[in-house]
Amino acid sequence: MWSVLMSYLPNWSLLVQAFLLLIIPILLVLLSRVIRKSLKTSMDSHSKPEKEIGLTDVPISGTYDSDIASIRKAIGDQADVWIREMVIRGTEIRAALVYVDGLTDNDLIDTHLIAPLILRGVAEEHRTSFLDSPLSLSTYLMEQLIPVSEIKKVTGLQAFTEGILFGKTGLLVEGLPETLLIGSANGKSRNVEEPMSEALLRGPRTGFTERLSDNTGLLRRHGQNESLVLTKFEVGSRVKKSLVLAYMRDIVDPNLVDEVTLRIQNIDIDDPIESGYIEQLIEDNVLSPFQQLQNTERPDRVIAGLLEGRAAILLDGTPFALVLPVTFSMLLQSPEDYYERWIPGSFIRFLRFFAALLALLAPALYISFISFHPGLIPTKLALSIIETRQGVPFPSFIEAMIMEISIEILREAGIRLPKPIGPAMGIVGGLIIGDAAVNAGIVSPFLVIVVAVTAISSFTIPVYSAGITLRILRFTGMLCAAALGLFGVVMFFLLICSHLVRLKSFGVPYVSPIVPYGLSDWKDLFIRFPLKSMKKRPFMFNPKDKDRRN
Repeated sequence: MWSVLMSYLPNWSLLVQAFLLLIIPILLVLLSRVIRKSLKTSMDSHSKPEKEIGLTDVPISGTYDSDIASIRKAIGDQADVWIREMVIRGTEIRAALVYVDGLTDNDLIDTHLIAPLILRGVAEEHRTSFLDSPLSLSTYLMEQLIPVSEIKKVTGLQAFTEGILFGKTGLLVEGLPETLLIGSANGKSRNVEEPMSEALLRGPRTGFTERLSDNTGLLRRHGQNESLVLTKFEVGSRVKKSLVLAYMRDIVDPNLVDEVTLRIQNIDIDDPIESGYIEQLIEDNVLSPFQQLQNTERPDRVIAGLLEGRAAILLDGTPFALVLPVTFSMLLQSPEDYYERWIPGSFIRFLRFFAALLALLAPALYISFISFHPGLIPTKLALSIIETRQGVPFPSFIEAMIMEISIEILREAGIRLPKPIGPAMGIVGGLIIGDAAVNAGIVSPFLVIVVAVTAISSFTIPVYSAGITLRILRFTGMLCAAALGLFGVVMFFLLICSHLVRLKSFGVPYVSPIVPYGLSDWKDLFIRFPLKSMKKRPFMFNPKDKDRRN
């Protein structure tokens, strides 16, 4: 009897596979919870100091010799900081201009600061009054003598030196217990050009630059709307940089603005070199391979996001802006989808979704069919594949890994090489390696076709960061296919779907409007409906003004 019962049970290898299939997801979930808990504990324990690292905020005394000595001590041995001392014409009052060479406009300093102070000076009828009331001299300098648009008073040494290091010119005047910071920044910046990472055949040929003022100006010129709000923040403990939060006041959800503002204010980092630092510090789930903020160089994409009820972050020193929240479908959409008519735009978008699926699953399906389920392949095609695999010494998983790793190395090398030879090296290298591998009998020609289709499909994804995610997950899918065949590929895809359903970007479900279901938002999902039929803004962003004007 026991032998009969045992005959109905599956063999031990199948039981082990089933056990691993059950236990591995549970272990992954437990591991992610432990890591997330440890990260949260470390973030809570690493609270900000009560006082930011920097200079002691010593007040300006009004004694010229003492103040100039304090400024020299605070600035230290800085070769690019110049101190231009002078005497204001018509008085015996000493003054000093302090500025950083390379960050300031020397012509503006010569014509609008040094020339008025030395050549014009104080009018004769005001000279005696300044001796009795020194504070009135600063008002005279600001209102009558110095012809500049940006000027303000500061009373502390820390604010004075920080303003100078940010590109302003400081004016110290003898007898005044305050200093003047004058806007004269003129840092070198490249011209507004077409963004290289998001090239379009049809659309605006403008992209963001590394200067924050240029980027905010592009938003103002591109979206002339009085409801456009640009809120400025300072981020960085040791190296401070300006950050701007942009949104439409009468469209965006106020809760989204409050949440983004809170996360920006909680950023604690020495130097936010690029917007990628900000992205990693404010995202919801640091363990997810999927990006939860969209980076872009295009002002038109940012404005389109703001008009949908989203917000954008612009950081000084980088041309990449961050748009939030984001869903997975938005990473596969391009501004060109809206510039073309709805039929070709929908076709290209649907083709892009299909290419993303190929880029993720094509090698895994090849491995599962060849190694586990050859019976599912049509007979003639199976005979052709068997014929091409004659003499190949490796199993399908090993040969697929060899080709995929080779393609990834070629892709990375093509990016790092100089522009004139990068594309040529990638194409020639791929052809030579593929042909040589086939002739040497290392891989089959059919696999070369699969890998080529996979690589080309990954190039169709508009956002480069989203393409990296699919490339990483592709290797995981290949491992699942090598272990469990088509069953492993299905479970791999279901695990990705379950993770995406749980993932959120600033409170917005990552796979919306699919889950949770929103029929109105499906007009701009896989197929882009005509503009006249898209009367509502996306409900998943909870906009205040839900009606769209077309």
